[in-house]
Amino acid sequence: MSTPITLNTPVNELHLHGIARLGQKTSAKLAQALSGTATRKTAAEVNVEDLLGYLPMRYEDRSNLARISDLQEGMEASLELYVKLAGGYQVRNKRSFRQRLFIFEISATDLERTGRPVVVWTFLSGPHAQQIVTNYTRRFERGVRFVAFGKWEWDPRRATFALRLNKPDEIEVLPVVSGNQEVAAATANGDSTDSIAQDFQSDPALAAIHVGRRVPVYRKLGELRPKHLREIIHATLHSLPEDSFAETLPADLRRRLALVDRSKAFHQIHFPPETASLDQYEEARSPAHLRLIFEDFFWLAFGLLLKRGQRRKEAKGAAIKIDQAMKLRIGSVLPFKLTAAQRRVVVEIFKDMQSDAPMNRLLQGDVGSGKTIVALIAMLAAMENGYQTALMAPTEILAEQHARNIKRLLAKTPFRVELLTGSVRSAEKRRLHADLATGEIHACIGTQALIQEAVSFQKLGLVIIDEQHRFGVVQRAELRARGLNPDVLVMTATPIPRSLAMTVYGDLDVSIIDELPPGRTPVETLVFGDNPDDRKEVKKVIDRELRAGRQIYVVYPLVEESEKIDLKDATQRYEYLRDKVFPGLSIGLVHGRLKPADKEDVMRRFVTGEIRILVSTTVIEVGVDVPNASVMIVEHAERFGLSQLHQLRGRVGRGAEKSYCLLLSSEKRTSVAEERLGIMEKTTDGFIIAEKDMELRGAGELLGTRQSGLPEFRVGNLFRDMQILELARKEAELYLSKREKSVDTKRMIQRVREDPRFGLAAVG
Repeated sequence: MSTPITLNTPVNELHLHGIARLGQKTSAKLAQALSGTATRKTAAEVNVEDLLGYLPMRYEDRSNLARISDLQEGMEASLELYVKLAGGYQVRNKRSFRQRLFIFEISATDLERTGRPVVVWTFLSGPHAQQIVTNYTRRFERGVRFVAFGKWEWDPRRATFALRLNKPDEIEVLPVVSGNQEVAAATANGDSTDSIAQDFQSDPALAAIHVGRRVPVYRKLGELRPKHLREIIHATLHSLPEDSFAETLPADLRRRLALVDRSKAFHQIHFPPETASLDQYEEARSPAHLRLIFEDFFWLAFGLLLKRGQRRKEAKGAAIKIDQAMKLRIGSVLPFKLTAAQRRVVVEIFKDMQSDAPMNRLLQGDVGSGKTIVALIAMLAAMENGYQTALMAPTEILAEQHARNIKRLLAKTPFRVELLTGSVRSAEKRRLHADLATGEIHACIGTQALIQEAVSFQKLGLVIIDEQHRFGVVQRAELRARGLNPDVLVMTATPIPRSLAMTVYGDLDVSIIDELPPGRTPVETLVFGDNPDDRKEVKKVIDRELRAGRQIYVVYPLVEESEKIDLKDATQRYEYLRDKVFPGLSIGLVHGRLKPADKEDVMRRFVTGEIRILVSTTVIEVGVDVPNASVMIVEHAERFGLSQLHQLRGRVGRGAEKSYCLLLSSEKRTSVAEERLGIMEKTTDGFIIAEKDMELRGAGELLGTRQSGLPEFRVGNLFRDMQILELARKEAELYLSKREKSVDTKRMIQRVREDPRFGLAAVG
């Protein structure tokens, strides 16, 4: 080795350091696989610290392996076993003569020969299933030693215990132990032991990594099996010099919170000490876990708060003044009185707009809470001061609806409102571009067409981004860059739990509309199965609402029938409803593949009441507002997430009449789908649903951290670790306020400024 290994050593160069049987090709494959995880790096950029950030998914106590004689029905245990007899065979799947179910079976015993459990692997039919069975028949020859972990069940047919596993990777082949009678017998018969086991015969130290201790179990990473990954990480940790893990947190903070040092955290999170509580490890509450969770959250909070402080020092180009006369003019445009929550939020927005620093505010509000009217008030304030405004929406349908409503409300004002989307004809688009550049257009509502290279504003003072989680951070930055360091208001109808929003969106000021307009009747949600009796009940609701003059949505997850997925599709069901169930009734179909003009025509006819039943995919999930629509039917509701279902339900209940959300699901729904549907029945509170959604799906998916520009977490869970997250934020605030001139704070500020992960955190 020319140089010692460090945390910055590229993973694709680990073979140069003699790490755990790593060749050049395997190092390259490991780097490539790691780049596909949450590192946001290319394979060439992935380093040793990224490798050590790939944490175990669980731990097994192999310091005290069970024996066959210890087993009880339903017991979860690890056993060290030896192949006694092995063989693969196949049987036909009873459900279909075309499908074959491959079963691989091992007969094994422990060293004391206390019994004979049977391990069964099941492979569904497929192009490679037969080859897999053949490979494992060769691999698990007589005498091969392995560890098997799982739930052991009594098999009365064989009069022994059996372990049924979903994947062959759940079994680990171990080094051969000299003196093993089974191995001796196999060798005497001229049999060869497993080739992987042979790799270890001359290196008993490697065997000690896998047994006789608390063992980390990793998810398979690329082509590397969990056992080999364990060896690589173990060798890497022990090759690093003692001073490799430079501390990132101030000493007084570590003392105050009793955090273990970084080096110990990384060593122990991969290989727990003998005295450690595995329960703490499984619950991510070991000292090593707590240190790394806090570290991740602290740097998130510190980076965002630092950006927030920097933004407040920026000068904006738009100077906004709001007096009582202007408020009266704005009020004269509004079609109804604001709720108390809307008034509170408007006060917060006006305060931001009148400040010297640009506004950067997140506006949260449940479906139907009136966010759009608040956005319009902000637009009017900017336009009254002579500035242009832009509102960017994620879909053409939503942009068109915003433009239609805003044009209607501002029809008697001097302000010109235009729509700019990808489907606008070229000649019209050029005219709009010219008028935006000269300032003749005061408010422009559009999609990503607003951030095309040809678009420029004369005096853009306010940017509003609707459904902000649907845009990437670069897209939001593009629109903001077109103005005079403008005020930015981002809106979402996908509620985020209050405490989480305050912490994760530390760079934004957060406003919440937590009150629905008066006269709204809560939507009643009912779950039905896909059977004739339930279908009749649904039909009764539809007939009753149609007789009352109401309109109905029917949503499907697919546009056209798929050969791979057995789901009802929108196109076929539209034809069925139109021709068989409601002949003579005006029924429309809208989905993402329709031409924009056709889509607009269908939506216009539904809004005016000409179309009574609208069959759709989820293109109508966000923003479509038809007060006369009183029933939302979602087919295959088990296929949708909680957030999607809540958004779809928000399309009804927008008038004074009682509305219904009918969720039709397959009888084959999973337990998680069952739980989602139960939550939808119990509550219409978007914030409760957001918490449950985060609990079920994980906060990373809910918040879209890949798009938000925020770093992803090695071990922290935003829902499970909320208290640690809030503690990290308080500590970050301490160093950026009371200790802002300390050496520690200056050092941490420099670290964040050099960290590319925080470069975009200031945007929306």
